[in-house]
Amino acid sequence: MDGQHSEKPRSHTPADRASSAMSQNSRISSHTSESVKDLSCSKIPQDSAHRDRLAHPTAILLSKSHSSQAALRPQEHSMFLKEAYNTAICFKALRDLNGLDPHRLKHVINKIKDMAHGAPNPVLETTYHYFTDNPEISNRHKLRLLQVLETVIGASESLEERWTEIFMKLALENMTKSTELEEVYQDTASNMLVAVCRHSWHRVTQHLETEVLTGVFPHRSLLYVMGILTSDQKLFNQEEKACWEEQLTQIAVKSVQFLNTDVWSKELLWALNKPDQTHYEQPPEKAFLFLYYGLILQAEENSTMVRTHLRTLLETSHQWSKQREGIALTVGLAAARHLDHVWAVLEQFGRSAPIKRSLHNFSPKTSEDLQWKWATSTILLAYGQMAVKAKAHILPWVDNILSRMIFYFHGSTWDDTLKQSFLTAILMLVGAVSRNEGAHSYEFSQLPQLLESLMALMEEEPQDTLCTSTREQTIHIVSSLCKLRPPLDSEKKSRLLSICLHSVLALPLLDVLEKHTCLFLEPPNVQTLYSKTSKALDEMLQTFITQNPTADELHFLLSHLYIWLVSEKAHERQRAVHTCTALLKFLSHNHYLDPKEDFKQMGQLMGMLGILCQDPDRATQLCSLQGLGHLYQLLLRHRAEASKVEALSPEQLSQASKDEAPLWSSGDQKATLPSPQKVALSKDSIFQRGSSQVIKEAMKRLTLAELSHLIWTTIEGLGSTSTFRAQAAANMLLTVIREHGAKLETVAKLGQAIHLQLCSIRLPQAKKIALHAITLLARNHTPELVATFLDFSIPLDSHAFQLWKALGAEQPVSRWVLAVLLALLRERPLPIEASDSSPQPKEKTYLRSLAAMNTLHELQITREFKKAVQEAYPQLLLALLTQIHYVLELSLPTGPQPGQQAPEAAVPSPQSRRTSLEALKSLLSSTGHWQDFAHLELQGTWELFSTIPTYPKGVSLLARAMVLNRCRQIKVVLSQLLPTLQSQEERERKVAILILTEFLYSPALLEVLSKQDVLNVLAQSLRDPNPEVRVLSLQGLGNVLFHPEKGSLLHGQLPPFLHGFFQNSEPVVERVMGTVSDVLHRLGACGVGVQGLSIAINARSFFDDERDRIRAAAMALFGDLLAAMAGREPSSLRTQVYQSMVPLLLHLKDHCPAVVTQAKFTFYRCAVLLHWPLRHTIFCSLAWERGLSARHFLWTCLMAHSQEKFSIHLAQALSYLQSPHRHIKTWAALFIGYTICYHPQAVSQTVNDADTKLLLCTFEDLKKDQEAGIREFATKQFSFLQEVAARPQ
Repeated sequence: MDGQHSEKPRSHTPADRASSAMSQNSRISSHTSESVKDLSCSKIPQDSAHRDRLAHPTAILLSKSHSSQAALRPQEHSMFLKEAYNTAICFKALRDLNGLDPHRLKHVINKIKDMAHGAPNPVLETTYHYFTDNPEISNRHKLRLLQVLETVIGASESLEERWTEIFMKLALENMTKSTELEEVYQDTASNMLVAVCRHSWHRVTQHLETEVLTGVFPHRSLLYVMGILTSDQKLFNQEEKACWEEQLTQIAVKSVQFLNTDVWSKELLWALNKPDQTHYEQPPEKAFLFLYYGLILQAEENSTMVRTHLRTLLETSHQWSKQREGIALTVGLAAARHLDHVWAVLEQFGRSAPIKRSLHNFSPKTSEDLQWKWATSTILLAYGQMAVKAKAHILPWVDNILSRMIFYFHGSTWDDTLKQSFLTAILMLVGAVSRNEGAHSYEFSQLPQLLESLMALMEEEPQDTLCTSTREQTIHIVSSLCKLRPPLDSEKKSRLLSICLHSVLALPLLDVLEKHTCLFLEPPNVQTLYSKTSKALDEMLQTFITQNPTADELHFLLSHLYIWLVSEKAHERQRAVHTCTALLKFLSHNHYLDPKEDFKQMGQLMGMLGILCQDPDRATQLCSLQGLGHLYQLLLRHRAEASKVEALSPEQLSQASKDEAPLWSSGDQKATLPSPQKVALSKDSIFQRGSSQVIKEAMKRLTLAELSHLIWTTIEGLGSTSTFRAQAAANMLLTVIREHGAKLETVAKLGQAIHLQLCSIRLPQAKKIALHAITLLARNHTPELVATFLDFSIPLDSHAFQLWKALGAEQPVSRWVLAVLLALLRERPLPIEASDSSPQPKEKTYLRSLAAMNTLHELQITREFKKAVQEAYPQLLLALLTQIHYVLELSLPTGPQPGQQAPEAAVPSPQSRRTSLEALKSLLSSTGHWQDFAHLELQGTWELFSTIPTYPKGVSLLARAMVLNRCRQIKVVLSQLLPTLQSQEERERKVAILILTEFLYSPALLEVLSKQDVLNVLAQSLRDPNPEVRVLSLQGLGNVLFHPEKGSLLHGQLPPFLHGFFQNSEPVVERVMGTVSDVLHRLGACGVGVQGLSIAINARSFFDDERDRIRAAAMALFGDLLAAMAGREPSSLRTQVYQSMVPLLLHLKDHCPAVVTQAKFTFYRCAVLLHWPLRHTIFCSLAWERGLSARHFLWTCLMAHSQEKFSIHLAQALSYLQSPHRHIKTWAALFIGYTICYHPQAVSQTVNDADTKLLLCTFEDLKKDQEAGIREFATKQFSFLQEVAARPQ
């Protein structure tokens, strides 16, 4: 300000003069004392001024004469000397004001101001005398003296009446004085008069009124002072301001007569159209002149005169914003009394040619065109001023005014000027309507169109810049419109919310926005703009919830924020959570929501905020935590108030309704809350806790429905592409389930949702936590989860497999899971046949059983279910065997009845059969029963399970393998068989009786049941409805266990059977050998005795028979003999076993598949009988390996465990070199080749010349074999054999 005092008067340019004038205007406000507010409208009396002089040492005193100074007492003389000294200093400073040095000038002005602050009396007196006693000083010096007077008078607490007259006269003399400083000098004098007005405003305004009403158009300085008095809000208190406005109105009424004076009217228009020194700021005199003109037109009773003057005013230039605002103000003031006529003038003006051209987006080519470019902006502002000034009379006109505003807005070019004018006008209109008490009884038909225009305006705003307050103003308008009728429908409100949120929240970072304004001459304060815009957005949401205080409305508002809370951009999330927190804070502090409302959607909000508490952005974290705190307070109050409402009697509720003060409104709410101490404690402490503690505490206040929404939110967050969101969602999901998992509902749907999200989780740690949540949830909801997971377990993908593993991660739960799966597996409904007249079900219920089977198949090999599967082995074995039969039943074709279409296939039979069979295989191999598995695998037994006719034999062979291998589970399986025989399901009874009849040969049977108990069970099964069960029971009753004498009879039949081996008929011999095998089985514990050796010799003699079926039957019989005599075989039988090893090994390459199968099984039985180690590896090699490595391994086992039989094995191999079967001959050559490599010395001692030649010929032929490995091996062996043969014996 000091600088302004010193620098402004030195400028002679119009711009400088305008700046000085504006600085004077600002100084008036800065020097206004608070004591001015206590002044009244009445004139200060003379005696009161004298008393004030004694009471206030700062009061201004008149000069003392020299005689009075001489008569002073010593004390007064000292004070006089001090004042004289200060006066001298002041005089010197006033003289120095004429200096030209800016720095010195600034220093002097500051010094004078400091003196006036301590003692304004001598400064004022000295300055006045210096001004009047030195008329020769320059005008610039006088200007600075006037500035000093203005400052000191404004800082004084009171002013004597005489001094008021003196300084008022001085100001008036200089206000109209013409100098080289032009308006700057006049404005400075005017400002001094304004300072005098602070002490005696009534006298000053009365003088101004007299000057204005002389009939001569007022001097600009008078208008300047009146403009300052009108615009300066700090100059008057409320009472004084009202008095001045009333006086101003009277002045306007008395000025109406001047409208008929051409000279006065022309000077008025000239003053109004006079170009401003700066087009961005309007001088006070011109701003007042528009106001004064409007008041005069308002007071004019002649409507024709009003129309004429308004038309003339509207035909002036509309190029500059302040000019447009002034014209609109004049029009609005005239409309306060002449609304119809003003409307007509604006309508006529809107149809004029210049306006029509501006509405067609014309490009201004001349200065005349330029002055009409923004005429529509003037019209818009005029409509807004009409609404403000017409007040209560405006309501019937609102729709018409809005219609015209919207028309001009859409018809004009959308530049910043038009948009700002439109928004300003709408704000004025909406403000006027809102202040009108009758507004709520009106229904404004143009509101929807206005909202459409506002939404279009928001959408047109550039999304990468924030340079204007357009967004803020638009949102404020929307907030006000929401309070009017008709109310917004949900669709339009949703669109409005989406547009507003996107326009504000999607703005770039503030740093980026500021970079876009760096080239502006006067860059806007982006931080302030955004803060105001964000605050407007918050207030809009608060207005929505205030107008409709329901939980549904709250959810509606929050649902539009959710998409921003999950934004990939950190600053958008930060803004969204700030807006959300502001809304929650508003609701927690203002009791708008009904406590009886259902807050079920609050769980979703808590989930969103809880996730954001882990946001990488620290500000977002803190704001989210605050939001959780306010949400907790809201829930706490809601629950407390709801319980209070429930506790009220009907009379109390009706009384509350009569009083129109519901418990959830503001007022007496705190007094009605139960346990206010607890509520207060929660309020104080909740914001001081960590996010996890706040979430846990808040979750306690949620209902089951709200908890479900919370969990759904966290599950949805699992699939987020943001790593922090996925991790936070997983952590929160785990917390919710850990704390409240036991009481959750709709667990099935939650499980489905987690499965769907697993494929989207990219963060391994988040996936691990989500699976752990399933583990915790399974503790209390195993059946529901199992049933749910089965729905997506055909086929079982990797994600579903992970869920199943998580389900069984805890041992007790894994047992429960298997139990539920077994129960579901046993639900085996058959498809409705075509002959059934009932309609086909939409859902194939049997699929659940198949899904359980499929799942069991996969879970058997997992670490989590390993122990549970082993414990449940008997139940699983019986269930899977029954399931195979069930799947076979599903695969049976059912022919259509006449007139009916063929039924659709039940299920994809091959896949289901394979799965059921693989599940059985997996059970045997994964639970340590690999020997039983090997027994069936090497015999090719699995094919028997592919059809219903051969199914019983497959089950019997499985049970027989368990008996032969002395399975440890036989006793437990037996305990499960007895209740199964009583099952309602026919196929279960069939499986049970098949196994039981085979277990009759096991010594473990009698450890579980006595013979009588077994007989009773079989006797009961004779009455079974199923004929197969009855037949099997009857066969069991004839077992040698119950009839020991049958053993002797069977032994007696063996010799004739052995003679039958030499029949010529191949089928007869095959059947005889099969019968001998059956006899061996039926002998059971009786054993074959000494006849075993004869059977072995006879069977082995047919290993190289030319008939394929005979070879296969002989090997099968030999294997069955070894199985029957295991553990009690004589040494002579071992010799037969050793002699059969090489033939069996070589027949692994037999051209007949049946022979190969039986050779594998019998070779394995030989290894078992001889107690070879690595029997599991031998089984694997026999079952699945085909290459040279498998052959080498089997040869190694044979050589390593039967070295004493080396010569026999070599001789047998040599004999096969003459075999007509090429593969066997090749296999024999390889066998001998391995032997030569590892035992060359022994081979040279055993092989003669003829054998050597035969070997060389054989290897020579193998060098041409199709397999590269054999060719290479044969080449090496040929060379090596030549070397061995060349060595001397």
